[in-house]
Amino acid sequence: MRSRRQPSLTLRSTVAFSMVAMLAVAGAGVYLYQTMKASVLVYSDHAVMGRLEHFRKLLHYELAIEKLRDSPQIFKNMLDSEDDIFIIEEPGQPPVIQVNPLNVTLPELPVIGQDTKLSVSDLRSGVTDSGTMLRAATVVTTSGGREVRLTAAHLMGKEMAMLAAYRERIYLAVALAFLATALLGYLVLRRGLRPLRKMAAHAAAITPERLHSRMDSADTPVELQQLSDAYNAMLDRLAQGYQRLTQFSADLAHEIRTPVGSLMGHCQVALRQRRSEDDYQALIASNLEELERISRIVESILFLARADEAQAVVERQKLSLHDESQRIAEYFEGLAEERQMSFQITGDGNVLADPLLLRRALSNLVANAIRYAYEGTEILMRVTQTNGGARIEVENQGPVLSDETLGKLFDRFYRGDASRHQNSDSYGLGLAIVVAIMQLHGGHVRVEQPKPGTIRFSLSFPAA
Repeated sequence: MRSRRQPSLTLRSTVAFSMVAMLAVAGAGVYLYQTMKASVLVYSDHAVMGRLEHFRKLLHYELAIEKLRDSPQIFKNMLDSEDDIFIIEEPGQPPVIQVNPLNVTLPELPVIGQDTKLSVSDLRSGVTDSGTMLRAATVVTTSGGREVRLTAAHLMGKEMAMLAAYRERIYLAVALAFLATALLGYLVLRRGLRPLRKMAAHAAAITPERLHSRMDSADTPVELQQLSDAYNAMLDRLAQGYQRLTQFSADLAHEIRTPVGSLMGHCQVALRQRRSEDDYQALIASNLEELERISRIVESILFLARADEAQAVVERQKLSLHDESQRIAEYFEGLAEERQMSFQITGDGNVLADPLLLRRALSNLVANAIRYAYEGTEILMRVTQTNGGARIEVENQGPVLSDETLGKLFDRFYRGDASRHQNSDSYGLGLAIVVAIMQLHGGHVRVEQPKPGTIRFSLSFPAA
């Protein structure tokens, strides 16, 4: 089943930025709208309160109720709005003044006494039949010794229309902010992600023949500099690995071809004419040696492959490096005596390691020392216990090696001089196996030449 294609990073980032911009503009618009609405309400409340207080004082001190009965139109002309409501009445009597052009039904209003100062909390809200909001209040005063009630209400039709227009502007601003941010964000992101597209195109063009090609980091943004450097470093590792693999394949073919060719030659010669039983036995013995050589090469290659793929199981045990060194020295004592060589073992230390793998690593180092050291010299095995673990050194006296040769000793199938090629027991995998074993244990191997003619291999193990 084909997996669903995920949206592009550009699209997702554009939508995210647009949503953020839209929310920011919407939030600012809502805040400004609520602030304006509150200001409008305060203005309306103070207008109603101011009107009531003005006419309450006017009727109480200057204007008699009888005069209003005679000239009601004069009072009506004093109002500044055709839609506002203003009612003057005596309790139980018809209104003296009633301005209510829209015939709005007022909500139930508390009556505020003459000696009580009118406040915003005394006002009540209402809604007309057309949906217009109003604010109203009722107060009591005396005019000519008579109790008079004043009711005022302000219809907020103009204010509501203004607020509605402001809301529409907010909606428009939010929509424009989303579209503008989406367009500009898309263009900016397209330009900003150009290095990624360039890197993708470069990666798509990489082939085994073009592993030498590298990304130009000169115009790479700072945020992508680390990715570009890591990409180029990856190509370096791939190139080196491919080169090693190519060389490994060539060396492997050469190593296998030699014994196979030898076996075929022996068999062809044997088949050309009859031979004695002793000749056939000698031929079979010779072929068996070549087959054993091929078997050792295959075994070593399989071991390295399992180690590279982290398939090997390491069964760690606490081991004494001095005891293990003594065991290896005793095993190679016969070969060493053939070349008049001896062992010297010093120091002691404990490690957590697989016994078989540790012995194989030490055996490969000791075998290498016996094979290439000068006759009549001493092989030194030095053990050192450190705070960070333990180290064992295998040191021998032999030919002076160049720095280039020292750097290649651990390469697979590498043999530093012609004499090594002549030695059938050496096929250039022993030191590579040592490296793999140390990697499995989390340690490392090192080779150095402290002085001309002295070769020292050191195995460093982590703390037990």
